[in-house]
Amino acid sequence: MSGARLASEGQAHPHGHPDHVCWGGKPGAAHHHVLKVTGLSVSYREVRALESVGFQTECGRSIALVGPNGAGKSTLLKTLAGLLVPDAGDIQWRGKKLTQSSFEIAYLPQRGEVDWEFPITVRGLVEMGRYPNLGWWKPYSKHDEEIVARALAAMQLEDVQDRQISALSGGQQQRAFVARALAQEAHVLLLDEPFTGLDKPAQDNLAALFRELTREGRLLISSHHDLATVPTIFDEVLLIKRRVVAFGAVSEVFTPEAIAEAYDS
Repeated sequence: MSGARLASEGQAHPHGHPDHVCWGGKPGAAHHHVLKVTGLSVSYREVRALESVGFQTECGRSIALVGPNGAGKSTLLKTLAGLLVPDAGDIQWRGKKLTQSSFEIAYLPQRGEVDWEFPITVRGLVEMGRYPNLGWWKPYSKHDEEIVARALAAMQLEDVQDRQISALSGGQQQRAFVARALAQEAHVLLLDEPFTGLDKPAQDNLAALFRELTREGRLLISSHHDLATVPTIFDEVLLIKRRVVAFGAVSEVFTPEAIAEAYDS
């Protein structure tokens, strides 16, 4: 991805990741940036959608959620985002309950769930990313303006920032939501089928963006249906069918046997 790098204020991590990815924050230890899910069970409309799901990962990685329709991918993302309350289990981020640091988690819904006719500009959408940091009464500051400008530049949206979001291409719309997440200074990006509906060039650009964001130290978790592109986009894969079928490095667990188990009816 050309343009501005998503610079960190921390020193370089020994493995190439920055210590801290939050643009405005203080440097922290990368090994504290761990997402740990334990025994997570979720019911959705009285139907058990997830059963005893558990995995652990950390910043600087991208994870594909893979499984058949109804496997619980969207439910898992919404639960991690705090939009659904689990029946059982625990979600910790950096050693704390997820609810204590939810502003560091950004959720990007499926494009079909977004009202693209809502009267808001690209810049207005990105500015919404600052709201969790501002709270109810804190005024919008020069620092907030700088973060928004930086997010727009990083996603190469400066030239279209005054357009209504419906006037954007599919790829630009996805980048606008990622820019909102960057303006939020989120460490974890949860994306629900972000590649759906994009043409090949837009898909390639978004894949390059994923690699850039993980190099900067962010954690990306994305539901994904194109099995052929999982190895070229993601570091890890969580094969799911209400329960975890397999989780780990793509090169190790994304096997024909595991895929067959996940998709076996």
